[in-house]
Amino acid sequence: MAQGHNIKTIREDYDRLAEQYAIHIADELQHKPLDRQLLDRFASQVRGRGQVCDMGCGPGHVAGYLHSAGVNVFGLDLSPGMLEQARKLNPGVSFHEGNMLALDLPDATLAGIAAFYAIVNLPKDSLPVVFQEMLRVLQPGGLLLLAFHIGDQVLQEEELWGVRISMNFLLFERSEIQQILAQAGFVVEQTVERDPYPDVEYPSRRAYIFARKESA
Repeated sequence: MAQGHNIKTIREDYDRLAEQYAIHIADELQHKPLDRQLLDRFASQVRGRGQVCDMGCGPGHVAGYLHSAGVNVFGLDLSPGMLEQARKLNPGVSFHEGNMLALDLPDATLAGIAAFYAIVNLPKDSLPVVFQEMLRVLQPGGLLLLAFHIGDQVLQEEELWGVRISMNFLLFERSEIQQILAQAGFVVEQTVERDPYPDVEYPSRRAYIFARKESA
C-alpha cells in the first residue's frame, strides 16, 4: 500500500473540505447525548493526570468539549486546513499537525487519547501501526476512547457537501477492532454501541471502545 500517497490525498481532501466540514460538524455534540456522556466519563478518568490528545481532531469540537470539562487537552490532525478551523472555533485549545502512523510525541507522555472517527479513512492494514503508536505515547494506565462506524464495507466518496474529493470511508466490525487493539497491547475495558441519531449524522451504527495501556 502506498501509504505516503494515501496520506497526501487525505490531507488535501480534508484541506478542501475544512470549511464545510466545520460548518456541518463543529456543533454535532449538542445533538449526541451518548457521545457527551462517554466523553464526560473519559474526562473524569483523565482529568489532572497529564496531557490528553484529541487525535484526528478535525474542527476541534471534541477537544473543545474536553477542555470545557477541565481536561488538559490538545488536538492533532493531518490537515492544516482543519487545524485552522479548529483554532478559530476553540481559541483556548492548542492544535498541532501530525500523522497517526508516526506520532511526533515522546513515549509514555499522554494521560489519554480521544479518537473520534480518526480511523475512518485508514485501511485495516494500517491499524496495527496506529494502535501501536497510540499505545507508545500513552502513560502506563493511560486511557483510549475510540469511536468508529460499525460495518464491513468501504464507501468511496467523490463529493461531500458540494466539495469534490477522492476518499474512502471505512466501516469496521467491532470484534476486529477489539482484536487489533489487543494485539497492539491494549486492554479493552468496555465497548458501547448505539444506533445513529436521525437527521444528525451518517446513518451507520456506532461503536465506542474504552481501552487502557496496562500499568507498569
